Amino acid sequence: QVQLVESGGGLVQPGGSLRLSCAASGSNFRFAVMGWYRQAPGKERERVATITSGGSTNYADSVKGRFTISRDNAKNTMYLQMNSLKPEDTARYYCNRIYNPDPWGQGTQVTVSS
Repeated sequence: QVQLVESGGGLVQPGGSLRLSCAASGSNFRFAVMGWYRQAPGKERERVATITSGGSTNYADSVKGRFTISRDNAKNTMYLQMNSLKPEDTARYYCNRIYNPDPWGQGTQVTVSS
């Protein structure tokens, strides 16, 4: 199993930016298709972005053009650059493997509010 640690969240005004990081333990990270997920209070967890081991990406329509997912396999780390943030982006953000997911980490809270 892989331990996942998310960081980089915070309080930001609408239109602002944040960069989230996901640090993964274990040597199989570089082979894994990874994703960023988010869960807002009272809502189900949704996947917002995915990235393959080779760097191909996919995004939910709600974040397309605003969020960018990337990874550094040498550092076992994945990132989510979030720009033009909206109040509806407020949620706890998590990372995980798409296939055979590991136990969920604690996530990192993103709050978009003026």
